[in-house]
Amino acid sequence: MNAIVEHVKGTTFHQRRGKVKHKLRHTVDYVLYQPEAEGLKMPGRFSLNEKNWMSVWDRDHGGPYGEGRGAEWVREVLAAHDLFAVKGRIELLTIPRVMGHEFNPVSFWLCYGKDDTLRVVIAEVNNPWGDRHSYLCHHPDQRPIESSDILTAVKIFHVSPFLPIEGGYRFRFDIRPDKIGIWIDYSADDELGLYATLTGPRKPLTDGAILRGMLRRPFGSRRVLALIHWHALLLFLKRAGYRRRPEPPAEEVS
Repeated sequence: MNAIVEHVKGTTFHQRRGKVKHKLRHTVDYVLYQPEAEGLKMPGRFSLNEKNWMSVWDRDHGGPYGEGRGAEWVREVLAAHDLFAVKGRIELLTIPRVMGHEFNPVSFWLCYGKDDTLRVVIAEVNNPWGDRHSYLCHHPDQRPIESSDILTAVKIFHVSPFLPIEGGYRFRFDIRPDKIGIWIDYSADDELGLYATLTGPRKPLTDGAILRGMLRRPFGSRRVLALIHWHALLLFLKRAGYRRRPEPPAEEVS
């Protein structure tokens, strides 16, 4: 089977818990592909490491923000953490650049074993200040990640000025041939928290899908960034409590 670039017409939903309630639901275009694949099939209006209507650049992912090394960095991280079960393909699920602009709240590196089972997920998180931190999600024994499994991580990276750094994440991944589902439950304490989801069908990326996405969700990642600031304003007006940005963690991955 030839490797192709896939389009995930995703729906993202966020619901805040605590005294200040807030929720949002938006559609967003993601692409899913194998960066290491040879002869990758892609439509004419999409490119890797070249300017186009939609594109993905290695420097945008894997490593420090704007200095990424793509899948090479992922292989190094897996080796450094003795994640020997990943002997298969690596896929990247990300928001593509649209007309050259790039911003991703979170991208996901999906890492498989030789048996095509999902073994490791690296959640690559960015904030609007240009900081990045990645969370390494896997079972201690590196067994396959099932759709009902809950993987946890301690939060150490500042994402929203309306939520503290303290607390932890609970991740759930349901990656199927025809659709994806990702659920992230953040809890700061018994009351404050945030529930976020990303779901959508997987289909081959086509020039028609690119055009429709640009018409229905104009400006791509610029729209995503604008929506982030819009909801930040709403939370500010609701007096959710603003927190200053601290220094990001020294380590790239936790």
